[in-house]
Amino acid sequence: MTKKKISPLRATKVLVLGALALLALVFALPVVYTVFGADKMLPIYSVQTPEKVVAITFDAAWGADDTDILIEILAEYDVKATFFICGYWVTKYPDAVRKFHEAGHDIANHGDTHAHVASLGFEQNVEEIAAAHTRVLGLLGVEMDLYRPPYGEYNDTVLKAAQSLNYHTIQWDVDSLDWKRPTPDAMVERVVNHKALQNGSILLFHNDIPETPIALRKILAELKNKGYGFVPVSQLIHRGEFKLDHTGRQIPIQ
Repeated sequence: MTKKKISPLRATKVLVLGALALLALVFALPVVYTVFGADKMLPIYSVQTPEKVVAITFDAAWGADDTDILIEILAEYDVKATFFICGYWVTKYPDAVRKFHEAGHDIANHGDTHAHVASLGFEQNVEEIAAAHTRVLGLLGVEMDLYRPPYGEYNDTVLKAAQSLNYHTIQWDVDSLDWKRPTPDAMVERVVNHKALQNGSILLFHNDIPETPIALRKILAELKNKGYGFVPVSQLIHRGEFKLDHTGRQIPIQ
């Protein structure tokens, strides 16, 4: 799921090694991934919660023209979202990253170069995550621990690389398909009446899609009318021990 292919950028050895050393020092507690009824590892697609809340997420890998309007719309509905940002995008658009952060939104990891990570080895996946981590840390002083693989691609190697750096890998269960450029009304209809929409859903959008800001205002209004509140992914997921069911729904271990 992509609007266009991004040409990979190479992270330097110093950048990667510095990130790995820093992550080893900063993170001490392991992330628990337990999938019952299956051997295959899974990312988090949604979260079991009694609260009627959902998480709004954006993948940022292209331009930054819609930065201000997205911040304006989210503020209008008192929504804190999660922005999964590529490392090279941090370097190219530092002011946009600062604006999202200063507005109170999650800044999360979308890999360094928007690579097809399912075709990469373990060490290459570690480098992709660590390099983006270092870029954000240098710009904002923020220690990220949420990762979304580019294109939504993953396998056990991708998930183990993220886990080795104590990252939670985050997918979604409600996809706006905004990258296909539907009409705003079609996007609204798809999201607010999505069969998977439930407490703890994670909704996927992209930045720099012309139709998305138009649809977003209507989507947030209609979700509020349905009784939903909004929290960033960092507040939605369970931080203690948890299980994942076959759909990738995160369930806390009591």
